[in-house]
Amino acid sequence: MTLTASPEDKDSPNGRAGQSPVAEIEALAEKMTAARAAVGQAIFGQEQVVEESMVTLLAGGHVLLIGVPGLGKTRLVETLGTVFGLDDKRVQFTPDLMPADILGSEVLEEAEGGRRGFRFIKGPVFAQLLMADEINRASPRTQSALLQAMQEKRVSVAGQYYDLPKPFHVLATQNPLEQEGTYPLPEAQLDRFFMQVNVEYPDLEAERNILIKTTGNEDVKPGQVMDPETLMAAQRLVRSVPVGESVAEAILTLVRAGRPETSDLATVQANVSWGPGPRASQALMLGVRARAVIEGRMAPSIDDVLALAQPILRHRMALTFAARAEGVTLEEIIDALAARIG
Repeated sequence: MTLTASPEDKDSPNGRAGQSPVAEIEALAEKMTAARAAVGQAIFGQEQVVEESMVTLLAGGHVLLIGVPGLGKTRLVETLGTVFGLDDKRVQFTPDLMPADILGSEVLEEAEGGRRGFRFIKGPVFAQLLMADEINRASPRTQSALLQAMQEKRVSVAGQYYDLPKPFHVLATQNPLEQEGTYPLPEAQLDRFFMQVNVEYPDLEAERNILIKTTGNEDVKPGQVMDPETLMAAQRLVRSVPVGESVAEAILTLVRAGRPETSDLATVQANVSWGPGPRASQALMLGVRARAVIEGRMAPSIDDVLALAQPILRHRMALTFAARAEGVTLEEIIDALAARIG
């Protein structure tokens, strides 16, 4: 497996053609370090959340951010859009939101001469970075409007297909506490999110920085570090990073052990209703490559698999009713799976 498609490839993420694969990865690692520093100007603490979000973008996926209000989820999405130079739009999901409010709709217009015709007006989904705020507040009908967009990178309206901008990423937020008046995301849509990133409360030092730096007159704006073309070139480079046989076997072992049908772990057979599908394996394969590149390494390791097991698997598995009643958590199950390879 080669690192680059060709020595003459002009789409290298650092903007210079003819570089060696090692030099390209080192240059990309420097850019990602600069991007992380820029994000850190607006997001205090939350290093793991920022890293997992950047891994997802570099792998070309979508992120589901779970956290209570006030932890900076919306600010994180806006900051990522600025740092990566992406055209971003935001949709506040509510119970009365309709699919047309996301995808767009056709309107009847009268041209010169009296001739009438339909014209498609694009909705907010036609953006490079779409923030779906409180996605579980919309009805299943509206949630399904994102299914095709997230998977196929295009939408169909009135029998016509419309391609979405490139790159296209959905960063959705969800409040885990308030469930009244919400609609749980269907498993098919959850599976289309590359990661579920849990946003926890900041530590003491991070909250001190938030207290001091966000209540004054100055509002620090991070600068742009990358542009969409550079990001897409980086995503292509990530897909060409070689993965060792031991890492690939670790991914297969981890995912297959999480399925009650193929697992030999008693805790999985007793407590898991359904396990991760092939998309989990694909996400881990891309995720470990992206994480290695961000850290400037030429190839991923089993440590990368262990680091990404929780965010990639936690929304692709479900506990039985009895397991939930007994207080069993998916985090415990995934830790047991990780112990098999770690």
